[in-house]
Amino acid sequence: MNFSAVTVSFPIDMETFEEILKLCEEAALADAVRYELIMNIQAAKNYEMSGFCVLVYDDEYNKLVGLASAVDMMGLKTYEWSIVVAPTYRQLGIGQSLLQEVYKGLSMREAEGELALTLEQAPFGARFLANNGYQYSFSEVTMQGEAKASEQQENIVIRRYEQADQQILIETFMAAFGDTVEEAQDLIAYNTAAENLILWVAVMEGSVVGTVTTREENAVQWLTALAVHPQYAGRGIGSTLLKWVQQLAFDEGQQHVLLDVEIDNARALSIYEKGGFIKSTQIDYYVYVNKA
Repeated sequence: MNFSAVTVSFPIDMETFEEILKLCEEAALADAVRYELIMNIQAAKNYEMSGFCVLVYDDEYNKLVGLASAVDMMGLKTYEWSIVVAPTYRQLGIGQSLLQEVYKGLSMREAEGELALTLEQAPFGARFLANNGYQYSFSEVTMQGEAKASEQQENIVIRRYEQADQQILIETFMAAFGDTVEEAQDLIAYNTAAENLILWVAVMEGSVVGTVTTREENAVQWLTALAVHPQYAGRGIGSTLLKWVQQLAFDEGQQHVLLDVEIDNARALSIYEKGGFIKSTQIDYYVYVNKA
């Protein structure tokens, strides 16, 4: 067998996108794992995203048999990457070749950090990463809830973010996520600039008391960065924001609301579970310790 590898920067063309979809579907059928969730294939079509794909082809059949995808989600030169290989082409060293090309791509882009992703159910991901010097760091759970009509709290108004809200949101993100001032500023900048993202604030009695960001994706409304200002904790504001997003999705004719939450965030998990959200998938994040 003869293989060739090529690295392409985002955005990728439609033909390559279709090849990637086909490879992910083939691997998903064999492993019962939705690889598209960690391969960032939607981001790969986005002109505003910084990232790259490494594509390995079987030259005899002109078939895509291996893929690595790396993306700088926040524009901070920290790349999230993952690898998938077609089932019948495993044990041929393609994964190792892809990993070496990922290192080259990160070096060329002067990456300042990296996170390797694998799905909890993936049969080979954790072992592959451990064998190559990566160590488990944390996990995020994707939770799914219904888009549905929900009763809204009359004394809370939810509107789009305005520049005057910045300081109160910095305080909110620092308290909720343990961010530094700079990290909170970067989160606000990203959530107000990235395509399809809308940053909202909840206002009660003239004060900003919480925030949430939404993103439409086909028949789904994604929810991110839900946070409540610490002065207003315990007053049902998080639940109100959650119900509001479910109402928004319902009004837009969407079927589900999806969100990601770290598994050690017990408070947030409790709010989502009480709101009827259930675990869909779990993504495990690994950090480089020592390249084998």
